[in-house]
Amino acid sequence: MGGISIWQLLIVLVIVVLLFGTKRLKSIGSDLGGAVKGFKKAVTDEESDADFTQEKRVEEKTDAKSVQAETKADVKEKS
Repeated sequence: MGGISIWQLLIVLVIVVLLFGTKRLKSIGSDLGGAVKGFKKAVTDEESDADFTQEKRVEEKTDAKSVQAETKADVKEKS
């Protein structure tokens, strides 16, 4: 019970080429490559969007704290 030999792989490759043809295999390969590329781009865009959103939240919290501190200082000055 050995593994798959190189000859068996070549026979399967020849059968696939005979069934589908080289043009169809080329289009299938390019479609598959485009799908993988699109998936990778979507994943990296999602990660960068998540990082940007997290940074924006941190900035908003910092700005809110500084506004609160300024408001408290203004209230104390008026009193």
